[in-house]
Amino acid sequence: MSQSVWIVEDDHALGWVLERTLLGAGFDVSLFRSADDALLALADTTPAVIIADLRLPGESGLSLLGRSTPDQPAPPVIVMTAQSDLESAISAYGAGAFEYLPKPFDIDELVILVNKAAGQSARTDANEQTSVATPELLGEAPAMQNVFRAIGRLSRSDMSVLITGETGTGKELIARALHRHSPRADRPMIALNTAAIPTDLLEAELFGHEKGAFTGADQSRPGRFEQADGGTLFLDEIGDMPLALQTRLLRVLAEGEFYRVGGRETRRVNVRIVAATHRDLKEEVAAGRFREDLYHRLNVIHLPVPALRERREDIPDLVHHFLASAAVELNTVRKRLLPETLDRLIHHDWPGNVRELENTCRWLTVMAPGQDITPGDLPEPLNDSGLSVEESDWSESLAQWLDQRLEKGEQNLWQETSETFERILLERALIHCRNHRQQAAGALGIGRNTLTRKLNKLGMETDT
Repeated sequence: MSQSVWIVEDDHALGWVLERTLLGAGFDVSLFRSADDALLALADTTPAVIIADLRLPGESGLSLLGRSTPDQPAPPVIVMTAQSDLESAISAYGAGAFEYLPKPFDIDELVILVNKAAGQSARTDANEQTSVATPELLGEAPAMQNVFRAIGRLSRSDMSVLITGETGTGKELIARALHRHSPRADRPMIALNTAAIPTDLLEAELFGHEKGAFTGADQSRPGRFEQADGGTLFLDEIGDMPLALQTRLLRVLAEGEFYRVGGRETRRVNVRIVAATHRDLKEEVAAGRFREDLYHRLNVIHLPVPALRERREDIPDLVHHFLASAAVELNTVRKRLLPETLDRLIHHDWPGNVRELENTCRWLTVMAPGQDITPGDLPEPLNDSGLSVEESDWSESLAQWLDQRLEKGEQNLWQETSETFERILLERALIHCRNHRQQAAGALGIGRNTLTRKLNKLGMETDT
């Protein structure tokens, strides 16, 4: 059964061309001369796709966006306009247009867009946007479950905790969860990134200062320790703290007292310290850049946070959450990932970790055309410059490689080539199926025993 496409265009010549083109492409086409007529028709039926001019007699083409019925979601709308200015583009995308086409446009490009929009319309989404729950932390991976268990065990404690992990892994989220589930939850949690404060200001930032202590100190001010009294002080990037300040910090941790900069009065505080760093503090201690006694003071409980590439099984849930959150934040329709797009995200290494993934989801919410995100919609380097395996023509590359070897008079090419080919097939299938042999064999179209035999033959035996 052909899918219905509505064209809303008051230009008779252009409307006729679009109608003929889409009928030829196999669509069931209806032509309207005004948005008002189309709105009346929407009360009774919903097409797969609407193509509408922005400027029409009466209501504008934007009035057709977001129109849904109790039993049908709103159809995707492709907006056309001869007024290809910035304001028109912002209006169209802001209202939720599937795509914005300035006139004149390539008619073949329109057919491609209509096919893409119709494919989106045909798919149902069981998780249409309603409200978005905001969990503290997400993760089913064993390493993250260890973190969750540690937070639970520490819920009745106020021990010092050292959180380690790469930049962007969510160390501050974990610190806030530790505070929120501690006996100090009703007291303040104060956060300070020690790497973001200039060295000459960090001491006053931590311990406060008295009036006249230095140029510009026109009044006394408490530091972060006093602000966090009774609660938690989160010291992010503690590994970047200068040695001189490490000594002062050690005294506070040991004795619970300190002086403000320029002060003579001893001040006492009761503060729980949660510290975090992306550095290996053992290496920093060995290099003389971090005090060993301070390291042991901080490292009462150690919580290592895994990099995102070490918990790839969590990526689908994280993406779903971030796309939903971005849609609410930006007041727009929630985007959906096609399976092949999600697979691309799962196999990316994410050097910026969860923070990079979250920012990518925000970018896609704003920049990806339509509701369904294809691999080609992904930003660099995730889309591999948009080249597919077919486009790169690997068979031609193989032929050129063989020609070069044959010209050199090399021998035994059959065994070398076939072994390399099989090794790549097995490696990529196992990576894609996360070392699940039955699934990898199915993907390759061979039996599990055959896969095992080939692994043994090539010396690729694994522990799975």
